[in-house]
Amino acid sequence: MPKHIVRLLTVIAVIAVVALTARWFFRDSSFYRYGHYRGDAPAEIASKLPKHQGSASCQTCHKAIYGEWAAGIHRKATKDNVIQGVVVKAGPGCEVCHTAAGNHPSKEPMPLSVEDQITTITHLKHHTHASNIPGRKLMLTPDEMRGLCMNCHEKMPGRPSKQPQVVIETHAGEELCTTCHNPHSPKIDYNKVPRLVAMKKAGTANPAAGGSVAKNCATCHGASGVSASGAIPNLAGQKQAYLANALRAYKSKTRDNGIMSAMAAGLSESDIDNVAAFYSRNSCKVTGGDKSKIAAGKAKFESAGCAACHASGGLRKPGMAGISASQAWPNLAGQNAEYLSSALKAYQQGAAKATQEGGRYNPVMTGVAKHLSETDIENLAAFLASTNCK
Repeated sequence: MPKHIVRLLTVIAVIAVVALTARWFFRDSSFYRYGHYRGDAPAEIASKLPKHQGSASCQTCHKAIYGEWAAGIHRKATKDNVIQGVVVKAGPGCEVCHTAAGNHPSKEPMPLSVEDQITTITHLKHHTHASNIPGRKLMLTPDEMRGLCMNCHEKMPGRPSKQPQVVIETHAGEELCTTCHNPHSPKIDYNKVPRLVAMKKAGTANPAAGGSVAKNCATCHGASGVSASGAIPNLAGQKQAYLANALRAYKSKTRDNGIMSAMAAGLSESDIDNVAAFYSRNSCKVTGGDKSKIAAGKAKFESAGCAACHASGGLRKPGMAGISASQAWPNLAGQNAEYLSSALKAYQQGAAKATQEGGRYNPVMTGVAKHLSETDIENLAAFLASTNCK
């Protein structure tokens, strides 16, 4: 037999011996005890912590949040403020949104938890982990968050009308649901949203000192905040916190406008708070207008959902139209019709032209404005310009 054939057979034999030895050496001793799998596997699986531990297990560490959830609509189904029963009648409760707890609390925090926003967390039994490890997915993405909420709240035929339903494109666009809603008790608290906007209490500012600062703004916005030109926004009667946040955005150029960024650049923090307080205490200018446009604009204001943010009572309660329910959102009542029209048209252009002249983007406003016709915009502007801000 040729030598190369002998060598080849020898190599094959060696490989076979090594493979059989490895199979014997590495095979678990419990293999094939009850069939073609590891006999010890069932006992090992049974010894692990259950993946679903139930909401009661969350109370020890998350008492405040658990209390919000337990008293909120996501826990109790109510009718006329009388508890009818539990929405999630069976199952893990908190884990519906947070996913299975697994071995939490320990090395793996649950998604959406407050702990995930902290660099380092120490839990019971001295397990410590860093929650901001690159590549670790600890928080849901905006798309995932919306998908989770839309499982129950997407408007669709046959869904009970008493269950709040939204069309996401016109309701909030790309905005996170949690910007305005507390997921544990999701009714909107207009004094606390948006959560990402830091606002100071109104009583800490000095309106008199703000009047001195406002003299530099009078050329465009008038002595009291009533603008000389319809293309320039009125500031009189505007929300103090909204004005302050807008000025800070212009100063940092996160909201960019050549003139306003230059004006805001020289303002101190106290200047911003004071001038915002000055304008907020003044009265806006209410104009008349075409009665038919005003009536049509009022109807569109209600049907387009504008009242959810820009009416003092919100969407389902009586209140003043154009007076925003949150200090972080602008009043629209008494605003110049020309300015309102141009702003809505700029929002229609949206993200694609946000960096260009005339473009303006906000995930909520762009989503709402793109469904408005030119006539709708004219009517809305006429209605809001005719509405008193005080």
